[in-house]
Amino acid sequence: MAVPPDATIDRKTVAAVIPAYLEEKHIADVVRRTLEQLDNVLVIDDGSTDATATIARNAGAEVIVHPQNGGKGESIKTGLRHWLDRNFIFVVVLDGDGQHLPEEIARFLAAASSARAELLIGTRMKDVRGMPLLRRLVNRYMSDKISRLCGQAIPDTQCGFRMVHRCLIPDLLGGAERFDYETEMLILASRKGCRIESVPITTIYSDEVSSIHPVRDTIRFFKLIRRYKKLEA
Repeated sequence: MAVPPDATIDRKTVAAVIPAYLEEKHIADVVRRTLEQLDNVLVIDDGSTDATATIARNAGAEVIVHPQNGGKGESIKTGLRHWLDRNFIFVVVLDGDGQHLPEEIARFLAAASSARAELLIGTRMKDVRGMPLLRRLVNRYMSDKISRLCGQAIPDTQCGFRMVHRCLIPDLLGGAERFDYETEMLILASRKGCRIESVPITTIYSDEVSSIHPVRDTIRFFKLIRRYKKLEA
């Protein structure tokens, strides 16, 4: 289902989901800056043992707390499910560690208005000077694999900064629980016949500590690829 040509895509018709785990250091700044772009901001505290939830709430966000850590995928699904029954056209997902610039949400709104895509995903591959070499190589390798599986070019499949149309959300509430969910989201959208549009964003690496386990999550990635390839056979 394409975006209606007369749809108004702005701060009132787009809501934000910020999955967060142990992000008390960054979450207030991310929430405040996101609220400068959108009227409705939801933080999913995925079982943090620090003050993430309290700080996010004090910064102005609506907050849902998972009683225990369920993984980033489960956090995103909780957020998507929360906004599904409300009158929003799109939901923006961005990280709570400051790796994504909330100010660049405006790029997604503009792209959604012009491209009429159901799923928009950030791409850092236009300027990779700030990206560590190993991460750049792995990203390109994985993006090539996923693009082939999806049948459309997605230059940065590992980017968590994305925007989802409400018509697609019901199809995204199952699947993986952790970081592999972000990859599976692209596959599910493509198999539904949705167009995926890439939006250039800034590459930022500061003091955030990645929650991705290099061995365990790589194994999950290849299992995911193998499962969908078997379905094609």
